[in-house]
Amino acid sequence: MHQTHDLVLLADYFQFRLQDASASGDLSAAWSDAAVERMLALAPGVVGLGTVRNMTVPVRLALLEQAPGIDLDAVDHAVEGPLQVESGRVSIAGCTDHLPDALHLPLASGSYRVRLSAHGLDTLSDDGLHGDDRYLVQVWPAAPGEVQVLKQWAG
Repeated sequence: MHQTHDLVLLADYFQFRLQDASASGDLSAAWSDAAVERMLALAPGVVGLGTVRNMTVPVRLALLEQAPGIDLDAVDHAVEGPLQVESGRVSIAGCTDHLPDALHLPLASGSYRVRLSAHGLDTLSDDGLHGDDRYLVQVWPAAPGEVQVLKQWAG
């Protein structure tokens, strides 16, 4: 199942989403102050992933067979949360993207863990429009669980 996809997504409203292809994708009530701080919001079948820029950002999506290791010294921010997949497909898109145009990938129905690792968060220009920030989204089968911040960005 190991697959990697390099994307450039519009992080409109400082976010993009990974979701079960059949989920509604409504994260409007999920972006609480705590969710914004941890850069991760949840709704049924949807994970909202935060960014530090309201622009296009580079994203690497990795679908894995098991939990990956992480070097917390090599990331600026890392957070994990659960995703339930019912349809056998996931999609990844900017929050205002037209979902039928998003990247859709087969992923067996079941429970997954999603990790967002963010790099280069301190490279933003003063106007917040340019930077070398990049985002790694890793997904692997796992029992349902709570959101866990592995490393909090102090920015």
